[in-house]
Amino acid sequence: MTTTAVPTDLLTRFRPLLDRIAAGAREREATRRLPLAEARELAALGLGALRVPEEFGGSGASLRQLFELLVELGAAESNLVQAFRVHFRFTEDRWEERDTARGRLWLGRIGEGAVIGNATSERSGNVRGRTNTTLREAGGRLLLNGTKYYSTGSLYADWISVAVQRGEGDRITALVPRDAPGLELLDDYTGFGQRLSGSGTTVLTDVEVDPAHVIPQVRRHAGTTSIVQLVHLATLAGIARRAVDEAAEFVRRRRRSYGHGSADLPAEDPLVQQVLGRVDAIAHTTRQIVLAVADDLDTAKNARWAVKADPTPAAEEQVRELEQRAELGVLRAQSVVIDQVLHATTEIFEVGGASAVEENLRLDRHWRNARVLSSHNPAIYRERQIGEHLLTGVLPVSFPSVGVAPSLLAEELSS
Repeated sequence: MTTTAVPTDLLTRFRPLLDRIAAGAREREATRRLPLAEARELAALGLGALRVPEEFGGSGASLRQLFELLVELGAAESNLVQAFRVHFRFTEDRWEERDTARGRLWLGRIGEGAVIGNATSERSGNVRGRTNTTLREAGGRLLLNGTKYYSTGSLYADWISVAVQRGEGDRITALVPRDAPGLELLDDYTGFGQRLSGSGTTVLTDVEVDPAHVIPQVRRHAGTTSIVQLVHLATLAGIARRAVDEAAEFVRRRRRSYGHGSADLPAEDPLVQQVLGRVDAIAHTTRQIVLAVADDLDTAKNARWAVKADPTPAAEEQVRELEQRAELGVLRAQSVVIDQVLHATTEIFEVGGASAVEENLRLDRHWRNARVLSSHNPAIYRERQIGEHLLTGVLPVSFPSVGVAPSLLAEELSS
């Protein structure tokens, strides 16, 4: 198990920009200004290429190193971590096939700074597993048509990955440049948190697709599936850190207290100190949980790659055990991190009474952002899967299934 910390050169590279991004967070929240320029700067510094091997122009970072930086970025601007989330998933898929022409092609593009966005979910419902978005051949061209929502990160991206079912066949991913004719990206997301994540509508009208940019969707290994959930948990850990730091900053400046308080100044009040101590412990511990799970994912991912050179039944079984451990670790972490971060982002208001709810402080954004992130693939289902595994040994489903009816998912898993 690796326990490597973020290399000093990575911290040195990103720290000044992260500090500037954090300094503008309240203003962006107040004016709904998407941090597009900040995302470009992050990409230019190599954030999107952290996991790309050095031979393809990346940093060759481990997952632990990536997630340490994501926690810090989450503290600076949680919307940006979510905006890059699908990019990291796409990069991991290509990392797993870096011995193929397709893997090398896309890793090279990402190594040069390309960012991948997504257009996967549809509001109209697809419980039978079909997409209403279509990819049809017309006049010798492949054309995409349809409307997607929750297109997180696409406004920040260079390429858009579109989930679609081709004809009556299998589901695929089609990649198109974000400036492709017929592609329209709208900033119309209406959630009360993560407002700047660019999670709005994508409209596709006869968007031409290069056949070379069509990728079949396959069952991902548990390690890869888990990464998309751990990105949210890293963001939550970062939110907790920023919420605690801003609450402490507020208390240090505060001069108004209660007559029934325990000290003349809030910063000297042992009850206020206790609140901050408790939420600081949550911020610290959730970060440690995320990094511990990232260590397990590193182990599983590296073992999956190594088994290609030793594809024996015994080696495959060992890899599957590592992947299952990582998968369970993410599900368990999801339950604890969500609960604790939501508690911390509520508890911070105990340090200041009515003064803490002033809009100029925007402390409420931390709870709103945490609540929205916590609603992705709700924890109640994850907790049930853990309980089922504990009682029966049935392993959790590691298959992206939002919008797909349970009966259809069962059919696909048994096929």
